Amino acid sequence: MFCWELAPRKVDVSLRGALLNGMIGGLRLVDVLDIVIVSALCWIAIAWVREAKARVALGGVAAIGALFWGATWLDLRLTTNLLQGFFAIAALVVVVIFQDDLRRFFEGITLWLVRSATPRPATDALEILEELCFSFARGHVGALFVLPGREPLARLLDGGHYLGGRVSEALLRSLLDAGTPGHDGAIIVRGAKVDRFGVHLPLSTEWSEIGEGGTRHAAGLGLAERSDALTIIVSEERGEVSVAWRGRLTRLEDPAELHALVERFLDRTAKRRREPWFKSRVDLMRRHWREGILAVAVASSMWVLTGPGASLDRTSKAVPVVIENIPEGYRVASIEPPSVNVEFEGRRRDFVLAPQADFQVRVDGDLVGQGRRTFSVDEAQVEHPPELQIVGMETIKIRLSVESP
Repeated sequence: MFCWELAPRKVDVSLRGALLNGMIGGLRLVDVLDIVIVSALCWIAIAWVREAKARVALGGVAAIGALFWGATWLDLRLTTNLLQGFFAIAALVVVVIFQDDLRRFFEGITLWLVRSATPRPATDALEILEELCFSFARGHVGALFVLPGREPLARLLDGGHYLGGRVSEALLRSLLDAGTPGHDGAIIVRGAKVDRFGVHLPLSTEWSEIGEGGTRHAAGLGLAERSDALTIIVSEERGEVSVAWRGRLTRLEDPAELHALVERFLDRTAKRRREPWFKSRVDLMRRHWREGILAVAVASSMWVLTGPGASLDRTSKAVPVVIENIPEGYRVASIEPPSVNVEFEGRRRDFVLAPQADFQVRVDGDLVGQGRRTFSVDEAQVEHPPELQIVGMETIKIRLSVESP
């Protein structure tokens, strides 16, 4: 006995194309708004991942998340159940690992919306600070200055004394005098004034970045890792000036180099003039257009998979007829009709993923040897993917043209 099949076994590209075109053609205004919102969230998340200290660990979590998503898509129940238990615990672990980064992430969203900016120091105050740093370096006087950015620093600063005095060479020299209380701490310069002095900063543990630096370098880098503030470090031992910003420590050679770095910092955190909210956000998007393209691609994929791809749909499909158990010596010359129209219901993504070979109408041809040429077809004879349900089928008779021995 053998199976005889006349219908072509090929992927139903037209059906898949029609379903995909239906997804795109069925876009509504609310769907576009949905994609825009998710794209914005993805954009912010991608920017946060690039700045997060523990982004390597986050990559591992993302890989497991992708595996879980794929297992859910393919209905791999054992893998899905196993990973569900993992994520129940991993959610708490992620919060613990990324607590500082998550705090900065949510603070950044608020600051982005309200357009917060730090006061820009006066030109004469900046010149005094930049020249004095190298003067201290030549005299081997240690110093640590902090220029706050847009993010709040209150939770990261400890101790110190409030002052509020205008920046001047005499004031800064007196604050760093060995006999002054808090001379070993950091000096917070906000605008054109010394806000606080003798402040303790969180220490960094990135020794590869700190190199031969001491406690001042660890403190300056520690604050730069946890905020968008810029710190200027003057080494007492080596007579060098360094800047810590955005988690990186840079050693400088002259005041001009320091001035250029401070200007870059102020361009990102301070406002020279009041710009329209929309224009400032467009400028920000232009600087991060690559992340924007990736975010839109991710959001669109998520919409296709979880939006229309997950909705129920009904589709009529021509299912090919397969004749089985043909007696030996007989050959089926033709089948009329060669396929049966069956209406299925299921998720759109299941229609798109289902191979054509999984759809068959099986007819037992054992009675061909006894002269039978007409066979009735019903739903019980239709093979199809289990994710899809038959909701309608025309009751027809299959007529065979058989060549006998």
